[in-house]
Amino acid sequence: MVLSGRGTASREGVALLIRFEKARVADAVALTEVQRRTFDDDSNRFGGLSAGGPPGYDSVDWTLWAIKTGIYYKILAGDRRESRSPGGVGDRRESRSAGGVGDRRESRSPGGVGDQIIGGVILFDMHQRHFNLGRIFVDPDWQDRGIGTQAIQFIEKTFPYVKRWSLDTPEWAVRNHHFYEKLGYVRVGEEVPPGVDMRLYLYEKRIP
Repeated sequence: MVLSGRGTASREGVALLIRFEKARVADAVALTEVQRRTFDDDSNRFGGLSAGGPPGYDSVDWTLWAIKTGIYYKILAGDRRESRSPGGVGDRRESRSAGGVGDRRESRSPGGVGDQIIGGVILFDMHQRHFNLGRIFVDPDWQDRGIGTQAIQFIEKTFPYVKRWSLDTPEWAVRNHHFYEKLGYVRVGEEVPPGVDMRLYLYEKRIP
């Protein structure tokens, strides 16, 4: 089973290792805080709202539910200049990079950048080779570095048998529309869910 993957990004001229690993219960508080920061910032900058996000975005209980129910990956950033291989076993042994399978490595940096949770990806198996991309988020301080694109590429490589990807995003989230369309998603409809004062655009990506 593929448990993690890796990519690269940079911050202040320092090359960073971006990794995707299965989220654990112990990550719930940190993931909730990153979600809150991300969606509140997006709502404020592009939606004209002081705060806001999808259901449960600021709830630790919801995050715990998503970790236990869905397929939840945390996005980690680490300084590539230093790394060490942990001595643990089990889930910590497997990883996948663009080149294949290798030993998982943890990055540590003098500035404390290693192992920083900077985002997450939540997937739901809808069966019949259909996954719903329930949520993808990257901390505002880490955006515009190609990390979201790496996340989409990671999940598509990790689940090659999935032939239909679906998601929804707010009508006002124009930046999201461009992002998904650039990666091959097509708008297939729109809806206003019960109890939600917001129109959502529905997107899908079909893979031959």
